Amino acid sequence: MRSPRRIPERHIYDCAVYRSNGHANNPRVTTSRLTTLVATTLRRQREALELTQAQLAARAGTSQAAIARIERGDREPSLRMLERLLMAMDVQLTVGLEPLDAQLDAAIAELAAASVSDRIAEAGIDKLLDAFPAIPFVLDGATAALLQGAPLPVDAVQMALTWPYADRLTDWLTAKYAHRWNEKWQEFGYLALDPAEPGAHRWQTMVGELRARFGDALPEHIEVRHGGRSYPVVPLTEVEIADVGAAALLDRYRRQRGGSPG
Repeated sequence: MRSPRRIPERHIYDCAVYRSNGHANNPRVTTSRLTTLVATTLRRQREALELTQAQLAARAGTSQAAIARIERGDREPSLRMLERLLMAMDVQLTVGLEPLDAQLDAAIAELAAASVSDRIAEAGIDKLLDAFPAIPFVLDGATAALLQGAPLPVDAVQMALTWPYADRLTDWLTAKYAHRWNEKWQEFGYLALDPAEPGAHRWQTMVGELRARFGDALPEHIEVRHGGRSYPVVPLTEVEIADVGAAALLDRYRRQRGGSPG
């Protein structure tokens, strides 16, 4: 029988450590930090070479599906597999040590130097919203903070939804071949997609990851515009109250830069 993955007993705020408990997204210790870094590095190198996943798979002697799982962070490649993938792109792995939060600081600094439109594109917000069904929503958490100018790492689109539209969301998740987050195994799996069923309100779809909190009514929100598009978002002050993970990242950014995000 498969044993659950052990979680280190250290409290680390990281851009990839949010989880949904059905009400709010909280920072969580996780073993996926290195997996996320590897996935992002491989994807960026592949895209820089203008290779498709299928082309890289052919070079490395594996399948396109395997490449997709690795780039999504759903699969941890072995060192041998990682070496094959890197060699297929004419690069090699180097190993070094750095302070625990150096990667997070670098990610925030990189986002701070980018335009808001570039931040939105990197987070895949429009990609998911373009495919999202016509149901009311308000963007929440780090997603809302990013849209209000805060250079926060965003690895999923976070939104507030209402229970009357849960069935519509389930239909959409089914159509987008979604997998639901399994808290026990700490990975996406074949759990019931219906948000009314027990489990985290977190799904991986073919257009990106969605994390949601549900209520009887949508939270108070404001509208922000970027690139001719309007986004309903929870105000930044409310994000900091409701989402301790986003609040910690905002505080970290302010300590580094001083002043308010922008």
